[in-house]
Amino acid sequence: MLKGFREFISQGNVIDLAVAVIIGNAFKPIVDKVTDVIMGIIGAVIGSPNFDSVGQFTINGSDPIQPGAIVTQAVNFLLIAAAVYFCIVLPMNRLRERTKKEESEAPAKPTDVELLTEIRDLLAKQKQS
Repeated sequence: MLKGFREFISQGNVIDLAVAVIIGNAFKPIVDKVTDVIMGIIGAVIGSPNFDSVGQFTINGSDPIQPGAIVTQAVNFLLIAAAVYFCIVLPMNRLRERTKKEESEAPAKPTDVELLTEIRDLLAKQKQS
């Protein structure tokens, strides 16, 4: 049982996941601020960016049931997803494309076979001289 656990922990996927969680927590304040700015803009344009009271009702005088809270959380999720995409994913993809383009424009390195053929030809010339 411990051997299986040790193998699971030592797999690269678990370590990659741990690094992703740590980096995600490091990006959280940035994403939160971008979301706050966007929510502020929405609040300035349409009023309160809080949809909690939409469809609010009570049953037998209980605390209010707020189905609009689901809408608020859905909007928050979409804003966070947009912030992550436009601030992190899109710039990284462009950087990758630019790097890939620079690599493709670089002169191709000779293959092993080409190098060995060149060495063979040079040795043959030296033998003849």
